[in-house]
Amino acid sequence: MLDFFTIFSKGGIVLWCFQGAGVTESFTGPVNALIRSVILQERSGNNSFSHEALSLKYKLDNEFELVFVVGFQKILTLTYVDKFIDDVQLHFRDRYKNQLEQKGALKLLNNNFEFEEDFKMLLREAEESCKARGPVSMRTFNESLKSQKTVKSMIETKGGDKGKEQGGKKNKNAKKEAAAAEPVKGDQDKASSASQRTVENGNQGLTQEEIMQKRREEFFRKHMGAPVEKPSKSPKPQKPKKKQMRDWHGGSSTKGLDYSEQNGNGTHEAGDQSQDSQIDLGMQLNSMKGELQSVDCESSEDEEEEEEEEGVVVAETSKKISKRSGGFGGMFGMLKGLVGSKSLTRDDMEPVLDKMRDHLIAKNVAADIASQLCDSVAKKLEGKVMGTFTTVASTVKQALQDSLVQILQPKRRVDILRDVLEARSQRRPFIITFCGVNGVGKSTNLAKISFWLIENGFSVLIAACDTFRAGAVEQLRTHQRRLNSLHPPEEHGGRPVVQLYEKGYGKDAAGIAMEAIAYARNQAFDVVLVDTAGRMQDNAPLMTALAKLIAVNMPDLVLFVGEALVGNEAVDQLVKFNQALADHSMSDKPRLIDGIVLTKFDTIDDKVGAAISMTYITGQPIVFVGTGQTYNDLRSLNARAVVSALMKA
Repeated sequence: MLDFFTIFSKGGIVLWCFQGAGVTESFTGPVNALIRSVILQERSGNNSFSHEALSLKYKLDNEFELVFVVGFQKILTLTYVDKFIDDVQLHFRDRYKNQLEQKGALKLLNNNFEFEEDFKMLLREAEESCKARGPVSMRTFNESLKSQKTVKSMIETKGGDKGKEQGGKKNKNAKKEAAAAEPVKGDQDKASSASQRTVENGNQGLTQEEIMQKRREEFFRKHMGAPVEKPSKSPKPQKPKKKQMRDWHGGSSTKGLDYSEQNGNGTHEAGDQSQDSQIDLGMQLNSMKGELQSVDCESSEDEEEEEEEEGVVVAETSKKISKRSGGFGGMFGMLKGLVGSKSLTRDDMEPVLDKMRDHLIAKNVAADIASQLCDSVAKKLEGKVMGTFTTVASTVKQALQDSLVQILQPKRRVDILRDVLEARSQRRPFIITFCGVNGVGKSTNLAKISFWLIENGFSVLIAACDTFRAGAVEQLRTHQRRLNSLHPPEEHGGRPVVQLYEKGYGKDAAGIAMEAIAYARNQAFDVVLVDTAGRMQDNAPLMTALAKLIAVNMPDLVLFVGEALVGNEAVDQLVKFNQALADHSMSDKPRLIDGIVLTKFDTIDDKVGAAISMTYITGQPIVFVGTGQTYNDLRSLNARAVVSALMKA
C-alpha cells in the first residue's frame, strides 16, 4: 500500500528508509521536491504534499531535528496514515533516544538504525485497525429508539395534559372564550388611553401630568416675576459674502494685476508650459545606473525601545513581588513565563500565536495566509527544547520573523540586467509582459522600468497591447516622448532609445505583441515591454486572451502587477491568474507568473502584508517595488526591512 517511508535529519542524512514491494522508482525526487517547496520555504502548516502521482505526508520532530516522510499513490485513500506516522515517530524516538542525543553528523552516520521489524509490526497493526473498523451497518427497526415509542406518546396536542384529558370539545370552547375576551380587553385599553390624554386648547396630545406641570410653571412665572421665555425663532440665513472690490490705484506694484499665466482658480495651467521647461524639470531626476536601491521601511528602533520599556516594567514588577513574598516567592514570580530547558507544546504557544495571527491580519496579511504561517511556526517549534531564561513570546516571534524573511527571499536568481545582456549576445530581444487587474499602475511602472533600462544603456520597444482602454496608447506615447526628451537621440547616435509599437484600438493583442517582437528583432532592440489591458480575474474571455498572448509569444518574464493596498483580494487575484494561464495554455508545462511588481508602496505606511500574501501564494519573488509617481520611484525589495516593518507593533 505504501510506496516508501523515510526518516532523515534536517541536515540531510538519511537514517532509515523503506520501499514497498514492486516499487522500482527512486523516492529521492519526491522527497527533494518536498524539501525545496515546503520545508525550506517555511510552508509546513499543512502536513501533506503532492508530487506528480504521489501524495506525501510528513511530520517534523523538532527536538531531535528529524523529518518523517511517507509516500503513497494519490488514488488511494489511506485513513490510517496520520496515526501511523505518529506511532512510527514515537517508537523511533523511544528506541534510539541515546543515539539521537549525540550531536554531530559523523555520529549519526556511524550508528546503525535497524528499524525494519518494528516498522512492519506498526504497519500491520495500522492496517488491521483500519480493516477492523470497516463500514458501520444500519440498525434494525427493533434496535432503534423509534420502535420503543407508543402511538399515544407521539400525539401532540395544545393546552397540555388538561387539554388532553378533557378532549377536543373543551378546547373549542376555550378558543371561543378567548376570542370573546379579546375585544373586551381592547375596549379597556381604549378607555384607559382616552383618560390619560385630554384634549384642551393648546394642550393637544399632552398627558394629564404634563398639563399640570405646565400650569405650575406658568403660576410661578406670574407670581415670582420671572421673565417669560419667548419661543426660540429659527436663525436667519446668512447672506453670501459679496465679491471684494479690486483696488486698482492703491498698490504701487503691478505684478498682482498680471493674470495672463493663471486660470480662474489662480493656479498655473500645465498645458501652456513649453517643452523646454519639461526637459529642465526632467533633468532633476537622479541617475539609476546599476542595480536598483532597496526599498526603505521604517527602522525597528521604536520596537527595540518598546521591548526595553517592557523589560523595565517586568523588572520593576518582579522587584515588587520579591519584596512582598520573600526570597523564593520573588524568584519564582520573576521567572514566571520563562521556559527554561522545557520542550514547547502547542498549548504553550497558542496564546502567543493567536496574538501574532491578529497582528499579521491587522498589517494587511490575508487571513488564510496568516493562519498558515502561524501553523507552520507551531509545527516548527513544537517539541523543541528551549534554553534557560527564554520567553515563549520572544521564541515564537523570532521563529515567525525568520519564516517571513525566508518567504520573501527569492528562491531563484532574479537579475534582469544580466539576462538582457545574455539575450543581446544571442541577437534577440528580452521580452517582459505585464499583466494585472484594472488600475494598479501597469503603464506607469512600465515607464519606470523603461527609464531604468535606458539608464543602463539598453534600447527599449514598448508594445501597446492594451487595445481596450481609452487613452492607453496616448499614455504610452506621452511616456515615450518624455523618456526621449530625457535621453535625446543625439546622445545615442541619432536613434531614439525608446520607441512605441502600436496598431490602435480594437485589434488582437497577441498579434500586436508578435509583430512588435519581430520588429524589435529586425531593428536590434534590446528589450520589448508588452503592456496588456487590465482585467478582473473572474472575466473568463479576457483571461483566455491573456493566456493566448503569453502562450503564443513565450516572453522571458511574466510580471504580475499588484498594488500594496489589497488584503485578501491579493490571494484571489494571483490564484485565478495562475489558474487561467494554466487552463488556457496549449503546452504541457504552461507559463505562469514569474515575478511580481508591487505598486503604491508609499501609501501603506507599515501595513506591508500584501507582499507576504503575494509571495506566499505564488512562490515567486517581488522583482520591483513602486514607491511614487516619478521615474526614479522604483526600488527592489529588502526582505528584512519589510519584515521588521511588519513585526513592528
